[in-house]
Amino acid sequence: MSEILRIATRKSRLALWQAEHVRDRLQAEWGVQVELVPLSTRGDEILDRSLSKVGGKGLFVKELEVALELGEADLAVHSLKDVPMALPDAFALACVMEREDPRDAFVSPGYAKLDELPQGARVGTSSLRRASQLKARRPDLEILPLRGNLDTRLRKLDEGGFDAIVLAAAGLKRLELGTRIRSHFALDELIPCAGQGALGIEVRAGDHALRERLASLAHTPTWLACAAEREVSRRLGGSCSMPLAAHAQWQGGALFLNVALGAPEGEQGALLRAQVSGPAADQAAAEALGARAAQALLDQGAQLPA
Repeated sequence: MSEILRIATRKSRLALWQAEHVRDRLQAEWGVQVELVPLSTRGDEILDRSLSKVGGKGLFVKELEVALELGEADLAVHSLKDVPMALPDAFALACVMEREDPRDAFVSPGYAKLDELPQGARVGTSSLRRASQLKARRPDLEILPLRGNLDTRLRKLDEGGFDAIVLAAAGLKRLELGTRIRSHFALDELIPCAGQGALGIEVRAGDHALRERLASLAHTPTWLACAAEREVSRRLGGSCSMPLAAHAQWQGGALFLNVALGAPEGEQGALLRAQVSGPAADQAAAEALGARAAQALLDQGAQLPA
């Protein structure tokens, strides 16, 4: 391992905060020098089309993986929700850090919560997961696409393009924008996506020494919960073109996993929901729980991608 560690990161303000958070932990706990390698990704550059139409969330990690592959960086820090369920063989998810608030946040200049919105109100989100659950609660709403980094989305709201927007609470809180949150959606009201609020650190698969050291940054309860969530998506072939929600939380020694699946993009259909629970002492047990949840959705009629 080199004397100086280099972290590949996206250039957005939130991504830089996340990378700086990991940098500060590494410098404080390991006593090493850490440098950031900010990169622009296709996901950041393509803002006029939905992610489901241009290649999915993997567009936010590809350039960072190239930097790892070329030896220009030693690790990459991601929002775990942006990390594909199956990584290329050359890379590995070294650890998952403790999760921030996983809930979705209701942000609006004129309304305190979703139920206060008038008929036909304009709500901004480019998440099919959020759109399907919002429409299930309020079929009258006009769900409009909203891409861009956090600051861009808030600016578009402030310019009057929407009556409200829905964002991840974690990002707002990390950037000290929590005052913009008018209310939080309950976890069973608007189920988050797999990994929401958690940070994942990716490395070269063959860098065993670094992988072992990064285990010290892992938060086991978060890692196991996210393993269950990500297994649901893996089993169903999930991507950003699938309106899939999966969130696990601990109650005592058991993990409770709530999942929901909306109709495919552009189609009408009922929102499928399921909950499974059980002990999850290790990753295999957590993934088995995720497999059970995926099967519960399949038993209700969920369709695997062609």
